[in-house]
Amino acid sequence: MLDLSIIIVNWNVRDMLDQCLSSLHSANIAIDQSDETGPGAEIIVVDSGSADGSVEMVRENYPAVILLAQSENIGFTRGNNIGLERSRGRYLLLLNPDTEVRRDALPALIDFMNQHEQAGIVGPQTLNTDGSHQSTRRRFPSLLTGIFESTWLSSWAPATIERHYRMLDTADGAITEVDWVQGSALLMRREVYRDIGGLDEGFTMYAEEMDFCRRAKDKGWLVFYHGGAIITHHGGKSSEQVGALKQIHFQTSKLRYFRKHHGYWQYVALRLALLAQFLWQLGLEAIKGALGHKRDLRAQRVRIYWQVLRSGLKAKA
Repeated sequence: MLDLSIIIVNWNVRDMLDQCLSSLHSANIAIDQSDETGPGAEIIVVDSGSADGSVEMVRENYPAVILLAQSENIGFTRGNNIGLERSRGRYLLLLNPDTEVRRDALPALIDFMNQHEQAGIVGPQTLNTDGSHQSTRRRFPSLLTGIFESTWLSSWAPATIERHYRMLDTADGAITEVDWVQGSALLMRREVYRDIGGLDEGFTMYAEEMDFCRRAKDKGWLVFYHGGAIITHHGGKSSEQVGALKQIHFQTSKLRYFRKHHGYWQYVALRLALLAQFLWQLGLEAIKGALGHKRDLRAQRVRIYWQVLRSGLKAKA
C-alpha cells in the first residue's frame, strides 16, 4: 500500500491546478512509488466538469496523475468522495487546487501521524499568497459564533468569541490539538475514513470539513494542527466564480451543521437570526440607493440579499 493518496477536486482553475501539481512534483515525495527518496504517493485529480482546459493540461503535463474527469460540476464534497473511493494510500490528503505545498510539508505531516497513533486528522500551517498567516485551526462554534461569523454583525462580535473560535490563544507555529481544521489541506488516516465514511454530501460547499472532524472526534480520534508543515493557499478561487450563491452555500452549510450537531431549536434560532440580518441589510441598501449613494453598488447588493432571502436558507435535514 502506498503511504499517501492526494485528492484534488478541480473546477475551472487550470493555472492554479498546474501550480499545485508542480509543487507536489517538487516536494519530498515519490509519486506513485515508495522508495528512499521519500513517502510514496499517488495524486488523484477529480475534475468537476471544467471548461477551461484543465483536463487537457493534466493529461499533457502530468501523465502520472490519476485523472477522474466528470461530465458535469458534481460539487466539492461529491468530488472528494469519488477520489476517496479510488484512493489506495495509508494516509489520505484532501487538497485544494489553489494551494502550493512546500517541499517538506507532507513528510512532516506523515511523520507526525506515524508517531501519534490516536491522531486521526492533521492540518498544516497555511499561508496567504503574500506570506501572511491564514487562520485554519478552529474550535467548534457556539450559537453566538454562528450568528456573528461572516455576517454584517461580525465587526460587533465580542473579541472573546473570535479569539476562542479561531484559537488565537495558540501560536501559529505550534503543534496543538484542535477541534477541526479547514479542508484546504486535511490529512487523515485511512482508518478514519473506514470508521466514518466520506464527506457528508448534504454540504454542497463549506462546513463539510467541520462536520467531518466532528464525526471523527465522536469516534474517539484526535485532530491536530501542525505549525511546522507549511503550505500556501491562494484562497477560494473556485468559490469566487459562484457570486451571490456563495452566501447561500455558506450560510445553509452552517445551518446544516447546527441542525445535525446542535439540534433543531438551535438551528431554528440561528436561521431566524440570519434571515433577519439579510432582511435588515436589504432594507438598508435599498434606502441608500434611493438616496442616490452608489446606486449601482446598492442595486447589486439588494439583488444578492433578495436572492438569499428567497432561498429561505433552509438546511437539509
